[in-house]
Amino acid sequence: MSPSELTKKFTRKDFMSDQDVRWCPGCGDYAILATIQRTLPEVGADPSKTVFISGIGCSSRFPYYMNTYGFHSIHGRAPAFATGLKLQNPELDVWVITGDGDGLSIGGNHLMHLLRRNVDLQLILFNNRIYGLTKGQYSPTSLVGLRSPSTPLGSVDQPVVPASLALGAGAHFVARSVDTFAKHLGPTFVAAREHKGTSFIEVLQNCPVFHDGAWGHIKDKAGVGTDAALILEHGKPMLFGENNDKGLRLRPNSLELEVVTVGEGGISESDILVHDETNRAMAFLLAGLEPPSFPLALGVLYRQAAPTYEAAALAQVDAAKAKDPGDLDALLHSGHTWTVE
Repeated sequence: MSPSELTKKFTRKDFMSDQDVRWCPGCGDYAILATIQRTLPEVGADPSKTVFISGIGCSSRFPYYMNTYGFHSIHGRAPAFATGLKLQNPELDVWVITGDGDGLSIGGNHLMHLLRRNVDLQLILFNNRIYGLTKGQYSPTSLVGLRSPSTPLGSVDQPVVPASLALGAGAHFVARSVDTFAKHLGPTFVAAREHKGTSFIEVLQNCPVFHDGAWGHIKDKAGVGTDAALILEHGKPMLFGENNDKGLRLRPNSLELEVVTVGEGGISESDILVHDETNRAMAFLLAGLEPPSFPLALGVLYRQAAPTYEAAALAQVDAAKAKDPGDLDALLHSGHTWTVE
């Protein structure tokens, strides 16, 4: 490889494939794709060392649209394929693309084990609270009462909270962003890629055909910075609202959060909780916040360094080889053998 190739600076165009992008007009997948294609060259990613692995669903077309290595796998099994790939070649930059149906229903078991093992990769879960590819059935994240072809009288299932599930499974990086908030989504992807271990990023995403407006209270431009969204920043007070004067604090003599207004009832900014990405207990509280009583927390909810799965597994292999290199030919010819004529 020539010196010029070694120092090549990639652009968004280098990450764009020659395939026509085919999602429904207005689908949030377009915005997520564009943000990824802009972000990867900014962090120095190399298309030849990057892999996108998906399962089944609208979001799972993603690998076709990236000029990188890719694998459109089977329903819910992308985490298993990605784990095997990372073990075989830990130098690869691996991204898993899944949806609320693919990742939390048929693939829930695989997702859980990927998170607890802490394989060094990024997993983006597109959450539109509906099954889009199979024409609008309710999904694990659909709200109670949702009417769909599979729940004509309204869903009676309590929805899964993806961030809470990730934390409960032992994830060491959990973040949440929104498809069309490019200025927020891009830095969230950067933070996820910098983290060593499984990075879980939930992206609130719109399905204009089967569940339009599922996140309308968050996605509207007027919703950013108002009562609907709390933008988390490590080391900064958890303030929000149109005038940035509302905040979160622990309710006196309890472990429950409450919303207070700075300047009312003797409340000052010093009473507002400061976001600490390493506080797992607080991350659980933030993950469960929902409008209208609370703002939806966006950003990195939790981040903590921990040993990666592939590093530990490969260290075992190296230790075993150092102790006894082994001889495959001798093994095959040991014990009882016979010749077939």
